[in-house]
Amino acid sequence: MVAILVLVAIGVASLLIGSVELPVAGVLGALVDKLPLLSVDHGLTDTELRILGEIRFPRVVMGAVVGAVLAVAGAGYQGVFRNPLADPYLLGVAAGAGLGATLVIGLGAATALIAPVAFVGGLAAVAITYALSRTVGGRTTTSLILAGVAVAAFATAFQTFLLQRNYDTLRQVYAWILGRLGTVGWGDVVTLLPYAVVASGVLLVLRRFLDVLALGDEESAALGVNVPRVRGLVVLAATLATAAAVSVSGLIGFVGIIVPHAVRLLTGWSYRVIIPLSLVYGAAFLMLADLFARTVVAPAELPIGVVTAFLGAPFFLLVLRTMKGSS
Repeated sequence: MVAILVLVAIGVASLLIGSVELPVAGVLGALVDKLPLLSVDHGLTDTELRILGEIRFPRVVMGAVVGAVLAVAGAGYQGVFRNPLADPYLLGVAAGAGLGATLVIGLGAATALIAPVAFVGGLAAVAITYALSRTVGGRTTTSLILAGVAVAAFATAFQTFLLQRNYDTLRQVYAWILGRLGTVGWGDVVTLLPYAVVASGVLLVLRRFLDVLALGDEESAALGVNVPRVRGLVVLAATLATAAAVSVSGLIGFVGIIVPHAVRLLTGWSYRVIIPLSLVYGAAFLMLADLFARTVVAPAELPIGVVTAFLGAPFFLLVLRTMKGSS
């Protein structure tokens, strides 16, 4: 209940605060007016309604969906790899998606192709990571991580090569890499939502198995868990969620580390609780980060990836120090 109240409060604040001031009563009335069987005289002008319904509302909803899936994907990765430092970019998803977006922008193709090609790039990177890990060491956690590092390094190197060959697109590529929510619309929300629902649903269903996997592969198998199947499904769902989010919002880092670990500090190590709370707090966290990004230097905006990195880097060091102290 606390998590839901926090989410609603931040969502309403995000709708109210912006470069154009909207009346509180009018915004609340317009939201109530959208509910079925209710009609409220909100008093907003047509311009204010367009700002609320076509600019702020889709941006807030997109921030909530992206934050939720990145956080729950991070929790899934941390559970399946038994490592609190694992995040959604572990298997090269971000690097593959970034390479796909750079290809589209560098070749001067239609902007509408950025999201689907970035999505394909993220999934392709994970597929290559899986194939490499099987050739060198099976499906162990270590081989997956090392293969992911290698794939990410190669994709980043190729992306840098493309940027050097296309200086005129450098600004556009970096704007995408640093994350963006300011240009999204309802079409982007509709594109992302099915992937988010499916991936989050799979992780919610499998959250009890993550508690069993914490005992180790041999103990989990002895308890009747099909470890390779569960691990594969969790990784696939987390990767699908990350690739879909990255394809529409750009690269927004550290959400998958900050939120699940903060939830873990509050509630303990059971993924029966961590997974659903990561969904809610992930949505609230990214909405708050976006609110900060568009108000701290108003009327200009900070890239949301800069805000999450500013918060995430010291948090990462704190987690690392905590792990060292407990080892």
